[in-house]
Amino acid sequence: MFAHLTGKAVAVTASSLVVDVGGVGFTVLTTPSTLAEVREGEGVTVHTHLVVREDSLTVYGFSTASERDAFVALQAVTGVGPRLALAMLAVHSPSTLASAVATGDRAAFERVPGVGPKVAARLLLELAGRIPEGGTAETRLASDGREQVVEALVGLGWNARDSRLAVEAVAPGPIAADEVSGILRAALVRLGGDRG
Repeated sequence: MFAHLTGKAVAVTASSLVVDVGGVGFTVLTTPSTLAEVREGEGVTVHTHLVVREDSLTVYGFSTASERDAFVALQAVTGVGPRLALAMLAVHSPSTLASAVATGDRAAFERVPGVGPKVAARLLLELAGRIPEGGTAETRLASDGREQVVEALVGLGWNARDSRLAVEAVAPGPIAADEVSGILRAALVRLGGDRG
């Protein structure tokens, strides 16, 4: 509904700000990094997302569109609501999240309060392709290694979801090009065991 709000920051708290737009004050929940850029009494633009609940309308705002887009993508994951998505963006930037997804770095998600191993694994699985890939060439290479193993498993008859879960189980970290064949064998053993 609201793509952004531009106005004056009339109040700043530890977790939110109030933006006066044409005489209407909008309470906007946000991250510490966004709040650090805001000065009370000065003009501000925040990229926003409106979350509608049965008993509330809550505006979440961010200093960049990429943060807002990452917030929306995170909420699309099963079991992740606005509060947990906001907590993730308080700990990680969108580019760090994209790198974590690309490299299969489950530990990065587990550093966020409220995210355990199961939720972290689900985030890696469901966020694949949803957050624009960032990071270095090395990061993208690791992502290619993981995708190569998954594609090989799918080509051998397993579905994409089971293939990704098997690869995550045997290689939670980055997969270098020279590790692909070993990871593929380990994933095949795991999948074979699951069938039996």
